[in-house]
Amino acid sequence: MFNSITGILTGKNEKQVFVDTNGVEWDICVPDSNIEKLPPVGSSVKLYTYLLHTDVSMTLFGFSSETERALFFDLIKVDGIGAKGAVKIMSNVSSSQLINVLENEELAALEKIPGIGKKTAAKMLLALKGKLSFSDDTKTITVPKKSVYGDLIKSLTEMGYDKKTVEEKINEIEAELNEQSSFTSKSQKEKEDIIFRKVIVSLA
Repeated sequence: MFNSITGILTGKNEKQVFVDTNGVEWDICVPDSNIEKLPPVGSSVKLYTYLLHTDVSMTLFGFSSETERALFFDLIKVDGIGAKGAVKIMSNVSSSQLINVLENEELAALEKIPGIGKKTAAKMLLALKGKLSFSDDTKTITVPKKSVYGDLIKSLTEMGYDKKTVEEKINEIEAELNEQSSFTSKSQKEKEDIIFRKVIVSLA
């Protein structure tokens, strides 16, 4: 019914904004992560909308971009996640973070997001992994491909090392070693053994 609403932003609350359009003030439910992207109160604003009409109520949802709204639509397709549940999830994690967690199959991290339990997290992985994408007018976020050193990363993180630090260090060491023909000619297992030893020394 409504694709978008453009007007003057008259108020901001938790998960709620007010937009005035020629004397009509709209009460719109907006994820907190999207509210952070909106201009100051008193400024002109455009929100992409979705109207949920049930037997007992009507709720207008708003999003800072069409792709944020698309993410909302993806979430409400998951069994157990309603419109308000999707807003709660989007309020507690950015679109790019959610995509990365899903693509890297980080079930434990997904379960920690408010609004998601163990069962819902499993359903989200099954329904959305590999199907989410996010872009806006200022940036494009691409989901990183799984590293060929996934097992090595897992082993090092289980030893107590920070995953991000490990990934960065492996990438750095691999880039240096790839300049050596003696390394590139080795098997994957031999490469992993060499990189493992170098990472341990570097992080010690």
